[in-house]
Amino acid sequence: MIEALIFDCDGVLVDSMHLHAKAWKIAFEEAGIGINEKDIYWMEGANDRGIIEMVLKNAGITSDNDIFRSVPVRKHELFNVDEVRSFDGISEYLRELKDKLKLAVVSGSDKNALETMTGKFFPDIFDVMVSGNDVSHGKPQPDPYNKAVDELGVCRENCIVVENAPLGVQAAKAAGLFCIGLPTYVDKNDLKHADVVLRDHAELIEYLRKIQATEKIIC
Repeated sequence: MIEALIFDCDGVLVDSMHLHAKAWKIAFEEAGIGINEKDIYWMEGANDRGIIEMVLKNAGITSDNDIFRSVPVRKHELFNVDEVRSFDGISEYLRELKDKLKLAVVSGSDKNALETMTGKFFPDIFDVMVSGNDVSHGKPQPDPYNKAVDELGVCRENCIVVENAPLGVQAAKAAGLFCIGLPTYVDKNDLKHADVVLRDHAELIEYLRKIQATEKIIC
């Protein structure tokens, strides 16, 4: 019996990763660190600290406290939430689900950005929201999803996660959760560790409706 759906935000609910990647690239370049926007897509799902740690490691730079302080602040200044758009059909489908299942969103984004985006596109929809600020260890560690399951108060075998990033899939599986992969920004093969990989949002909605009808997970 499915009791809860847990969604990643960026790339699953809203089309925003190109904006995040652009903001990160500029913020790092202003700090003297060159980075390819495509690299950010592979880091999607990690919280601010996790992204900075990966970028510094890839650049061969020793941990720098000034970068950990200044780069996230600058990135959030550059990120333009007004340019974010929700994916077609998702808002309507979530409203359809609201009275039937518990709903959560788990994101590596900071709390303010997550609350702004959910408030703009999905007001009063989610029972639980977990941001990158709410856990010490973000994706790919299981902590964000463990926290969501605990706060939802449901059995994890009765939860389904929808993720679009390799780190997010890794986190969901580490938490012992069934995970649907949605390759919005990466190749479907990059999500091969998900239990099911679907083509797009239309197929996702169709798949979830079948699960609701049968009350069984379809592998």
